[in-house]
Amino acid sequence: MLREKGKYASATQNRRFVWEKVMWPLILELNSISFTSGQYKKKRDEICKDLGIPTSRIAGGFVSLLLKGILYNENDLYSIHYRLIPYLRLKADCDYATAVRETNTK
Repeated sequence: MLREKGKYASATQNRRFVWEKVMWPLILELNSISFTSGQYKKKRDEICKDLGIPTSRIAGGFVSLLLKGILYNENDLYSIHYRLIPYLRLKADCDYATAVRETNTK
């Protein structure tokens, strides 16, 4: 019998998906530490269409990245945590686990 994922596992899965499939590719594509909500939505819609999944299924992932401190918001501009900037400069792969490890300053 298969069990449903708990809400925490689901939230992590959404964050991971949004970061690895939408957010980081967008950051690399723009070659910038910041982006607008319009740029994010365009990339999100493109990815969801390509993968055949509704945008509503991953909607919480973006907000969750903000709450985790991986992304910051000021007006209509979003930016990545300053400790992720070297990954952008190197055009390096920055998976979700790396992003969490780098931004976890506790």
